[in-house]
Amino acid sequence: MSGDSEILRIMEVVLTAEIFNQNPQLDINDLTPECREIFNITNASDIKRPVYVSDGLIKRSLEISDAHQKLSSNPFMSYEEFGQRLRITALDPAAQWFLKHGGKETLGKNPVLAFYFEKTDSTAISYKTIRDTNPPYEDTKAYLEMRISKLIGEDEKLRGALDLVIILAPKEIEQRMDDLVCTREQLAVINKIQQAIVHREFLKQHRIYEVGKLLFVGPPGTGKTSLALAMSRTMHMPVLEVRLSMITSQFLGETSKNIDRIFELAKKLSPAILFIDEFDFVAKSRVADDHGAMKRAVNSLLKNIDKMNLVKNGVVLIGATNHPQLLDEAAWRRFDEVVEFSLPDEDMRMNILRKVTGSLHCEIDYQRLASQTEGFSGSDLRMMVKEAILSALMEKRELISPDDIEKGIHMVKNRDAIRHLNWL
Repeated sequence: MSGDSEILRIMEVVLTAEIFNQNPQLDINDLTPECREIFNITNASDIKRPVYVSDGLIKRSLEISDAHQKLSSNPFMSYEEFGQRLRITALDPAAQWFLKHGGKETLGKNPVLAFYFEKTDSTAISYKTIRDTNPPYEDTKAYLEMRISKLIGEDEKLRGALDLVIILAPKEIEQRMDDLVCTREQLAVINKIQQAIVHREFLKQHRIYEVGKLLFVGPPGTGKTSLALAMSRTMHMPVLEVRLSMITSQFLGETSKNIDRIFELAKKLSPAILFIDEFDFVAKSRVADDHGAMKRAVNSLLKNIDKMNLVKNGVVLIGATNHPQLLDEAAWRRFDEVVEFSLPDEDMRMNILRKVTGSLHCEIDYQRLASQTEGFSGSDLRMMVKEAILSALMEKRELISPDDIEKGIHMVKNRDAIRHLNWL
């Protein structure tokens, strides 16, 4: 990092602290995630003004040493030896200095600075727009862990549910809607859910509850899990992922109770997404004759699905299965909508390939490659590109060649052939 870049980063933090201190109407969601960490603000009740910026804090957070020396030529800064604190002596001139020395790019990512400059400078910047795009504190892992800890403190029985779910905060999820290639039908269902969330009170008032329970069906690798996770990020809801096979254990007698607790946890964390993968496990368990305790657990699951409701509880329930033909009528009728995930057609394959290779240097005829990969799932296409990248890197290249892609295609087809071998 250049000296000028370091100075700008330090100035951004010091300016943010000064503006935040002077404007008590600014809250935790006006701070960038980096500034929350720097000021050690882990929840909304932690905000204690004034926040301070010190040499040690800059070194720990930004890995920049001797911050006060780097700013020593700035006439609008002071340094307190006691406490090693950096202070702004004149906010307006310091802000203009920041702009003049290259800080304008930062304004579009920092709501606190946008709040100040929208009122004092003709930068045509929108504080509201920038705040709306700033990752909310409620999307962070720290906020989610705080809520879970509080819930367990109030009800120790909920701890049993944690062993059966993977809970992710929206900020932890890498998948974004922009990364996916969705069908019109899939996008329409998501839009419907978003509208239902916005108008929950209206739907409740008119007792319209049959919305928000989705069944994702389709072959492996077609994006069912990816879409559920991307919805979490888009809708700013934590996702609780449950694999039904995980509920089998030597403590089968506890399984029904733990299923109850999973649903209870989802309701208490609402708004949230409860994503139940391998939903066909329900069917397998219902026809099996050996485990009566497991049958009771599955019945408990179905009863909980009946009681779960987006309008009343604020929970979007998503079941996913690769084997919809195994589900009986009792399972099907518990979902408001069935969302199909087919293998991508040629146009979708081309769009997926463009997204997957968007940041790479490639020599690819996308139309030809989309035609060559008929029958490939989205997961297969990503695996093919990954293999092509490794092929190029092994030859100390970053440019992906047609030969690299051919190796990727061969790997996917060979893998599929092995999967269908009959070893008996």
